[in-house]
Parts: sequence; structure tokens; C-alpha cells
Amino acid sequence: MHLSGIPWQDDSGDRLREWTGLEPNEFYDPAKVALVPMGFCYPGKAAGGDAPPRPECAPRWHNLILELLPADRLTLLVGSYAQQYYLPKDAGKTLVDRVRGFDRFAPAIFPTPHPSWRSVGWRKRNPWFDADLLPALRAAIRNQLDRA
Repeated sequence: MHLSGIPWQDDSGDRLREWTGLEPNEFYDPAKVALVPMGFCYPGKAAGGDAPPRPECAPRWHNLILELLPADRLTLLVGSYAQQYYLPKDAGKTLVDRVRGFDRFAPAIFPTPHPSWRSVGWRKRNPWFDADLLPALRAAIRNQLDRA
């Protein structure tokens, strides 16, 4: 992904597309999907993975970008950083709490774990993700795309 400059063009992207039910041609179609990162530059490595997004990025750029998107959009909050930034504080203290409570925000917002290699084990420990969230997410995406 870092070499190609194309976001989500790696194993994590394959996982995310599988979760959404989108083929690459749909996922990368800017008329259908907006990929808005929490940070707009690679923050570098940290212990256990990548460093967190730079704190000035989202407040500086997100509102400007989100104003350009349809108001009735479907939003995936991928990973803890996006969830902590956008979900209310009472949405849950842990990633499991926030993702498991997805129906509180669906069909407009779906919190998901980051689809890194760590999510493979996470999914095994949380089978409700595949059984409950993914079917609802895929149906919401199809509904959104069919309306567009």
C-alpha cells in the first residue's frame, strides 16, 4: 500500500472489502465510496504497530471533507481512533463494546475493528461480528448503493 499510494491495497484492504461485500471496482469508485483517513500522512511505527494518527489532522480536515459528502451517507468507523473521535463517549469504553453496540448507530454508522491481521483472532473471539454485524453492514451498503 505504501509503495502503490492506493489506500487499503493490502491484506487489511482485502479483509475490509470482504466485510463490506464490495468488489475493488466499487470500493475504489469515488462516486460510491469516500475513503477518509483519520490522518493524512503515515505516522510511522510504534510499539506493536503503527503510531496513532497525528492529532491535528482530523480537526483540520474532516469537516471540510465531510461537507462535500452527501448528508445521508453511510459511514464506517474503522478502528478505535475513528470511533473515539466520532462516537459519543457513552458508546463504550472498549472496541468490543463499541462494535457490539453497532445497532445503536446503524444503519447510518457502523463501527468496525481495524481489519489488520489482529482482527482474525478478534473475530474468532467475537463470533457475533460475523453473525450479526456483517450481514447488517452488507445490507446497509447495498441499500445505500441502490439508492444512489
